[in-house]
Amino acid sequence: MLKSMTGYGRSTHEGDGFTMTWEIRSVNSRHLDLKWRLPMLARSLENRFEKTVRKFGQRGRVELTLNLQIQRAELQAVAFNTAQASAMLDELAKFASERGDSFAPDYTRMLGMSFLWEDSNKEPEKEFANALVEGLELALADWNEARAKEATALSADMLERTERMRGWITTITERAPQIKEERFETLRDRLTEVLARVESELEEQRFLQEITVLSDKLDVSEEITRLNAHIERLDELIKGGGEAGKRLDFTLQECFREVNTCGNKIQDQHISRIIVDFKNELEKCREQVQNLE
Repeated sequence: MLKSMTGYGRSTHEGDGFTMTWEIRSVNSRHLDLKWRLPMLARSLENRFEKTVRKFGQRGRVELTLNLQIQRAELQAVAFNTAQASAMLDELAKFASERGDSFAPDYTRMLGMSFLWEDSNKEPEKEFANALVEGLELALADWNEARAKEATALSADMLERTERMRGWITTITERAPQIKEERFETLRDRLTEVLARVESELEEQRFLQEITVLSDKLDVSEEITRLNAHIERLDELIKGGGEAGKRLDFTLQECFREVNTCGNKIQDQHISRIIVDFKNELEKCREQVQNLE
């Protein structure tokens, strides 16, 4: 199944002494680019979290946020910097003494001094760490479900476009021989007119040589064959799912190449309009593909 790179996922879980909420937001990107917003006590698990994410996605700019509410003190991975706090209090006591003032420290004030609270570097409890990973997996599953729904809509849109392209290929295939014959007749008439002015006759052998050269320039059979193959490949990739974004993008580039060649070879007003419409549909497909993993 195809997946969009744009999506949102969320999970909330209450455990033993904590409540966690994971939120995941993603947009398109050429590679997997992870942006973490983790509380201090979960930062040591970032590598483990990243391995988990890579099981669910391969491309996209993904922002992952973990909100934690801790009710059990043992889970807190913070430490109070007693050395710095003591030095601060000693300096304040010394300052007060020099001024002849009494000094009584207000310890509650230190609760709001964030620079005194540091990561304790303690590894989270095993059960707590496992619970965080399980919560992440639930959020990732929700994220993938949202991405799959969007990709389904994108796939249906692209399949409609490839069906229109097939109709245009059929028109080009049918019209190309007629255009070739018309160009042959135009060439014969022009040569006959020019030769009549100089009172000369058209040499059939020379005319056949010119026709052969012109025929090669107007022949789009190889381009049509390749274009049909590329359209079939697009359908296969869209219906086959998986990580097909880059392959779809490459196949669309090949379609552009063949359509351009057809437009350059067949100088016809009706075909030119079809070529413009064809390119427009390919460009819209390319825009859709940019959002697919």
